[in-house]
Formats: sequence, C-alpha cells, structure tokens
Amino acid sequence: MEAFIEIKPGRKPFQRIYLGIMLWFVGKAIQAAARVDSEVKKEFEQMPPNYTFSLGAFPNGPYMIVGKGEMGKVRYLGGDIAKHPVNLEMTLKSMGNLFVLFTFQESTPIANSRDRMIVSGDVPQACAAVRILNIVQVYLLPKFIAKLAIKRYPRWSLKRHTLGRAMVLIRTVTGI
Repeated sequence: MEAFIEIKPGRKPFQRIYLGIMLWFVGKAIQAAARVDSEVKKEFEQMPPNYTFSLGAFPNGPYMIVGKGEMGKVRYLGGDIAKHPVNLEMTLKSMGNLFVLFTFQESTPIANSRDRMIVSGDVPQACAAVRILNIVQVYLLPKFIAKLAIKRYPRWSLKRHTLGRAMVLIRTVTGI
C-alpha cells in the first residue's frame, strides 16, 4: 500500500477569536438571563441539579459551557470541556459551521436541518437549551438580526423588550 499525505485544514485565527468572544458573551448572557427572564428561569428549573450543557465546534472548539448548580444557580463555566463533565453536548461539525451560525447567516433550526449539528444527550434538554439560546439572542441582538438568528421572533411586551434587554446586558457586562 502506498503512503498518502494527510492534508490538514488551515488555521483560522480570526474565526477562532470571534467565536471565542461570541461564545463567552452568550454564555455570560445566559447566566444573566437566568436571573432576569421568567421563561429562562422556567427552562432551567425543569433541568436536573448539576446539569451542564455545551455548545461548540468539532474537533477542538471553541466551546461554551453553562451549568445549573445544586441550588439552581445558573453559571457560565468557561470553554474548557476537559474541566467540566457535560451532560448535553451540542457540537457543530466544524468551526466554519459555528461561524455561519454566530454570524447569523442561518438559524439553529436550519443548521440542524442541514445536518450541521451533533447532539449528545437528552433531546428534551437539547430543545430547552435551544429555546434558552433563542431568548438570549432576542435580548442581545437588534430585531433585524435576531429575525435571521431564530425561527420566530417573539411578541413581547415593551417592558420586557426594553427593561429586560437592559438588565440582561448590564448583568452580562458587569457579571452581577
């Protein structure tokens, strides 16, 4: 048998830096939204204690890990999968696919239907994590971009849109 040359993909430092920042920011925003938004609180209440989920790119990241503690407190746990046991792992098949998702060129349901995502864990918990991500994206993004990122833009009250968004953004940036 003849030897073959293995072709390794090129490194993409811009994508890795952008995705690392976005995943960090979204992880912190999930932590903040769990304290502010009643729907996000409800989704996390239905998850078992010490439950963690991650979102990232195959094979070596970047990742975002969010966990619920024993007392029900939601925390962003960083991006190192080796440090935290993960109950639900949502992985996109490449960093390019995660980049398409986080540059809002396609929504999570479209990425799933195009077979770009691998889910290891309970399907109901994965659906809850996607609902949480959708709510957080509505809080973080302007309406015209959020419409691209989620399946259906919600009809929220003006108070929830303005005050809720302000509280989530303040808590995300300050870490309170």
